[in-house]
Amino acid sequence: MLYLELFYAFFKIGLFGFGGGYAMLSLIQGEVVTRHEWLSAQEFTDIIAISQMTPGPIGINSATYVGFAATGSVWGSVVATFAVTLPSFILMLTISKFFLKYQKHPVVESIFKGLRPAIVGLLAAAALVLMNTENFGSPAEDMYSFIISVVLFLAAFIGTYRFKINPILMIIACGLVGLVVY
Repeated sequence: MLYLELFYAFFKIGLFGFGGGYAMLSLIQGEVVTRHEWLSAQEFTDIIAISQMTPGPIGINSATYVGFAATGSVWGSVVATFAVTLPSFILMLTISKFFLKYQKHPVVESIFKGLRPAIVGLLAAAALVLMNTENFGSPAEDMYSFIISVVLFLAAFIGTYRFKINPILMIIACGLVGLVVY
């Protein structure tokens, strides 16, 4: 029964996860942490960090890790990964058949214009999901850790956005700062 629930949850995530893996994060958290309680918020945050550092799309990596964590089995990883990719596969087969023929049609253009803001909203929701006490700490509990977390966040944001520093270098630099500071 757990495998069926896992399949259904990740099939829904794959079906409605427009905008890629980062847009799926809030959907994954809602299913995995809130609804089914397969993981704690801290475990989910750790899985997101690992999924960002490993090769491949973050949504698929997250599904793989969550599937294993929820079931304790490689089969859980297989089920979750298959379920999250299946809707995209089906949709791409279907859409590709008609898209080239109708891509300039006003109805199709209108649909894509409507999807763009929704995708931006899903990406913003993913960013907000990760801005929690598990990642930043709490000023009431440990002001030092909170300030360090905020400074690292701002440095990483400014470094990658303004100065176009390679994200891999930012990950390494922030990890080294964490090693020294903590």
